[in-house]
Formats: sequence, C-alpha cells, structure tokens
Amino acid sequence: MRALLMLAAVTLALSACSNDSQTPQPGPPPGDVHDGDWKDTGPFAPCRVDLAAASCGSLASFDANACTPGGLATLELEGVYTLHVRAKSPQYSGAHTLSPQAMRLAPTGDQSANGLRVDRREVDARGNVYISAQRAEGASGSRRRSYLGCQSPEPGRLQGCYVDCYNGQVQREGTFEARKVAPVEGEPESSGLERVAETFVPGTPVDIYVTRGHAYVVSLGGGLFVYDVRDPTKPVLTRSVRLPNDNYWNGVWAKDDALYVASGARGVIVFDISNPALPLEVLATGGQQRTNVHTVFVHEDRLFAASPAPTGEVLVYDISRPLEPRRIGGFQATGFTPETSNGPHDMFVFEGRLYTNFWRAGYVIAQVEREDAPKQLGSYRYSNATSHANAVGRFGERVIAFEGGEDWGAHLRVLDVTDPASVKLLGEYRRQEHLSLHNMVLVGTKLYVAWYQDGVRVLDVSTPETPREVAHYNTFRPDDPGRGESFYDGAIGIRVPGDGFVYTVDTSRGLLILRETAR
Repeated sequence: MRALLMLAAVTLALSACSNDSQTPQPGPPPGDVHDGDWKDTGPFAPCRVDLAAASCGSLASFDANACTPGGLATLELEGVYTLHVRAKSPQYSGAHTLSPQAMRLAPTGDQSANGLRVDRREVDARGNVYISAQRAEGASGSRRRSYLGCQSPEPGRLQGCYVDCYNGQVQREGTFEARKVAPVEGEPESSGLERVAETFVPGTPVDIYVTRGHAYVVSLGGGLFVYDVRDPTKPVLTRSVRLPNDNYWNGVWAKDDALYVASGARGVIVFDISNPALPLEVLATGGQQRTNVHTVFVHEDRLFAASPAPTGEVLVYDISRPLEPRRIGGFQATGFTPETSNGPHDMFVFEGRLYTNFWRAGYVIAQVEREDAPKQLGSYRYSNATSHANAVGRFGERVIAFEGGEDWGAHLRVLDVTDPASVKLLGEYRRQEHLSLHNMVLVGTKLYVAWYQDGVRVLDVSTPETPREVAHYNTFRPDDPGRGESFYDGAIGIRVPGDGFVYTVDTSRGLLILRETAR
C-alpha cells in the first residue's frame, strides 16, 4: 500500500557532503543568515488553480496548459512519496514558505494524502495525474486537498499544483514537487548494526529513554509504554499509561527516581520510577494553566523544558529534589516572536552553556546561570530555518556542535561554537534531499542519528569537519502500516545508553533494539 502518484523508480543516491576547505567559514553576523536546507527558486510548475471554472478541488479547477508534461507516461502510481509544497501566499514575514508533506498510493485499498483519505485518482487526457483526498473536520466541516501533477523535469520528480479547500472555499493554494521514498540503490538493509529485537508500540512512538534496565517510550495518541530491557533481545512490556484528555506526549528523560514526560497540555509530567517497571504520576508542572512542553533535557540538577506555548520559551527547573521540580526561570531567543517562529524544540547543555534549537529563530547559545534566566551569548542563523536538534562536545581545544533542521533537505551542520559570538561553519553531511533527519546522540566521537525514512545512521566524527558514515540500519519499509501519512515518518527517537545497544523508535514499527557489530 502507500504513497503517491507518479515518477519513475529513481531516488537520489547517498551523498556525504562536507566542506572541502579546512578553513573555517565565519558564522553570520547579527541579522545575516547562511544558506538553508533548501532554496526557494519560485513556483515548481506554471499551472494554476482557476476557481471561476469549477468547484474547489475538482480536476476541472486546475489549469495545466502551460506545463511541459514530458515523462509523465513513465511515472509510477503507487508507493510512498514526500512532497515539497510552496504556498502562493506568504506565511512568514513576507517570504514564501515551503512545507513538507507526504502521500501514499496503491492500486487498491488504503491511500492517503498527508493524513487525508484519497477518494479520487485519475489520469486526464494529457497524462496529468490528479489526486484528491478529504476528511471531515468539526461538527459540519469538510476538508479537501487536491493535487495535479503535470510535468516531470527528470526521472524521479513530479511537479504540479495543489489546492486546500475547507467547505468548498480555498484556504491555500500553490505548487508542489514530489519524490518517491526508496532505499538508496545498492545499499543493504543494515551494516554495522544488527536488529536483536522489535516490539510494536501503539499510537505513533516518538521518543525513548533508557535507564535502570527499562526503556520508556512515549507515543502520540498512545501514552507512555514501559519495557523491561534487562535482556535487550527480549523486551517485556510492564506498564502502559494513557490519559484520554492528555495524549500528546512527545519527549521523555529521567533522573534518579524521577521520569519527566513532555506533555502538550500539562507541561512536564513527573513520574516516580523508584519501581522502574511501574511508574506512578506525582505531579504536572503546568498546574491549572494549559502548558505545551514539546521536549525535555536534564543536566545535573536542572531540567530544561522546551515550551512552544503559551510563551515560546525554555522553562528552567531546579531538580535537586528530582520528584519536586521548582521553576527558577526561563529563556527566550533575542528577537523571538510567535509570528516568525514557533518556539524552541531541542536543547543541549555542555560546559555551562545552553544550546537551543529555536526553529525559525535559528540555533541559539546561552550561558546557564544558577538561579536566574540563561543569558544569550550568540546564535547561528540560516535561511528558511527549522533548527530542530543538536549535540555538543569538546574536540581538542574546540567546542563542536552538530546541528540539524527538520525539513525537506534537512541535513547535519558541523559548527565551531568555541566562541558563541562568532560561530563558524566547518562542514556538512547530507543524505537524500527529499528526506529529513530528526534526533541525534553524541557518544565520544560517534554521532548516532535518527534520520526518519533513512533509518539509523552512525557517523564517525573524530574529524568533525568531515563526518564519515560507519554503520546504518534501514528501518523504513514502504508497506508498513501508516507509511506516507506524514513527512515525519520513520526512525525518530534514539538513545545509546552504553550497554552496546542502540535503542530507536520508528513511527510505524515501534521499538527496535540494535546491536553494534562495527567498532
């Protein structure tokens, strides 16, 4: 089952790009930016939506006469695809915004377009590919999203127009490019990593933490799942926790007898894990106020919580008593506004500095104070930023940060952050352009990356300027349930607790435990 329209079965080959020059490139001065994960080169196709001609979302509402449809006859109409959609109208600060989506098509059965059920699919007289999907929203609302693929500039790419309609009225329209998700040609399922266990996790598993012989997995719509992994080859579910009115749990961390879960409604939920198999809820930091915490990070006696709403800041707690967090401050990037950025995502603390991925506001560095709000020291900004994850370590006399976005073309950046006021780009590591990385863990000179549809990637970063892949495990299988429902699909959470195993969660397959066979 799955994915979308079109294109010949060709994918981009793996590339490990890095800066050829060993001379550090200076980071952008205030107000300036470096190149982003992608560049906006304008509309993908010359087609348009003509709502005067027909109802919103219908095939007749698309005018594709200006397209050059060469190559459409060879396009496949089944599989999983990712799409880059470009809105006709700006979304952020007057700049056109591109956003990633996904589709799956099949000859028969279940098909979807970014979470909507496909109910119309046809090829018109010119060979254009029409896909339309809908879902009910609210008590009497209906959303329809339609795509017309009208040209293929080269094998493996389909371009066209789309329109998003609500109750028959246009909410957004623009153009798109789609590419099929498939393994890199000739690459084996795994190298240097061996799967020793796999356990399905209900909902959409997104993060994991391993401590005291137990793996704690949080799942969107599913809750918290606890597995005894003292024998990593035979994980045993010991408890699951789910609350019907609080089911967006996206991050998890632990310290001593406390487990911290990031909740989209109640802030940080604190569980007592003195019995690690049976966590018991103690409190939620949000109190009576609805507080969205997206991720959590613990360093020594401090808990950092990335809170996109209501204030878009990093909340800082004293956890010298781990089961009794005490709010002592917060941190927000200079110049941050909710209109231009949706707040912090991931955090890392190293040698007294807080490194925060502030999404569109970039990668921000602050000094951690004992009983006060962290103070910003510098930042690294790039165009169309979706700064999402990072890890930091010391390499000789230099402090090196590994940073990545979460978007079409998102890749790894290697930054010299020794002087936070003058961050330098040292190198990059890229994979397939139509996929994104997600989370990362630095252990010594190895960087472990959950790279969505590209699975788990292990990089040797002993020479930071030139990361080199030394192991991988492809978790993505197109026929797994739920594939193509979202762009954010595949290996998403990862932990390396030091027991010789890599613990990862995949949005469809659940908990996978991998043994390292390459050293």
